[in-house]
Amino acid sequence: MQTLFNWIRQNPAVKKRVHFLIERPHRSRPRWWIRNLVMPFLIKKGKRAFIASTVRRDLYPFNSFEIGYKSIIEDYATLNNGMGPIKIGEHCRIGIGSVILGDIIIGNYVTTGQHCMLSGMNHNYQDIEKPMEDQGAYALPIIIEDCVSIGANTVVLPGVTIGAHSYIGAGSIVTRSIPPYSIVSGPSAKVTFDLKSGTRVK
Repeated sequence: MQTLFNWIRQNPAVKKRVHFLIERPHRSRPRWWIRNLVMPFLIKKGKRAFIASTVRRDLYPFNSFEIGYKSIIEDYATLNNGMGPIKIGEHCRIGIGSVILGDIIIGNYVTTGQHCMLSGMNHNYQDIEKPMEDQGAYALPIIIEDCVSIGANTVVLPGVTIGAHSYIGAGSIVTRSIPPYSIVSGPSAKVTFDLKSGTRVK
């Protein structure tokens, strides 16, 4: 299957046609037949994993989606793997209304509060003379290691790694990687406490 997708990517005319069949122009979600007739067979879902019926599943066949054992995605969340694969580990909980945009790897025992935004993609904006929508997008993987808790209304931007056993306070905007065993808080996502050493970070 991956060989086929690689061949399509290398042939612009074929890629354009296939893209039209998968997604309507100017729409950021797959067509009905992809969502309902193709993707249910391609999702890798662990035992006792649960995805609420109200979750928006903008999942494409050319990137993988995996969710591990006993993980839960709560109501009104959005999943989009258009820019890269999504892998959610075991015993995770994705909170109500959260948005998960690949490329992203989430470890085991990770929880997010309500309305978090974890986006492995962003738009290009270097040319100030062009509209942003004409400049395309890029992806940098987000990695969230095991046993991380992310508070409600947090934003995690592309290319960030959040180390294991860290706590991200509600409303944080995480623009840079966070070392393991950290407590992070505030809009600037500053590390305020090192759990391993038990010391406050100035």
